[in-house]
Amino acid sequence: MRNYIKNLFYLVLILVLSSARADEAVSFFRAVNVDNASGVSALLARGFDPNTADERGQVALYLAMREDAPKVAAALIAHPATRIDATNAAGETPLMMAALRGRLDWMQRFIERGAQLRRDGWTPLHYAASGPEPRAVTLLLDRGAPIDARSPNGSTPLMMAARYGDEAATSALLARGADPTLRNERGLNAADFARLGGRDALAARLEALAR
Repeated sequence: MRNYIKNLFYLVLILVLSSARADEAVSFFRAVNVDNASGVSALLARGFDPNTADERGQVALYLAMREDAPKVAAALIAHPATRIDATNAAGETPLMMAALRGRLDWMQRFIERGAQLRRDGWTPLHYAASGPEPRAVTLLLDRGAPIDARSPNGSTPLMMAARYGDEAATSALLARGADPTLRNERGLNAADFARLGGRDALAARLEALAR
């Protein structure tokens, strides 16, 4: 009987602690979404793990970049337990989102903290090439990002720039030696990507380079 009561006590304690942690997580991610740095800092000071993922598999530093929450991002990056390359459920890092947003300031901060430029599959350069800021591409190339990195389906940053990014990003990649002849698993090259994006003049330019 004594062991039964003891086990019941521990079970209740575990349930109470789990409920408290769940409540903290809800408060934490609410604070992240509204750029409430003081709320985030208070929870971190109480021992909340800054690398916790929400119910959708998103981590806080990635969300801070996605939701434009710079105060929260500053609080997170200053915390010693924050993993700079913590990934979300899709394998995306904070640097990748900062690159997509063209946030040069945060890209530099992440890189200085040791964020990885070389990754299997999608890389920060793929994301930078897909975004609106060609200087994000240049920054990553200057820091040694692999120019012809292959995504899981074989697509390169040049292909992403050709369809989605600023055309200046395409020019920057070509100037640094990106290979326009490469094809992904569907047999598409950068010219094909440009054509799919309705950029016929760019497609013709890339096609000429691929001959």
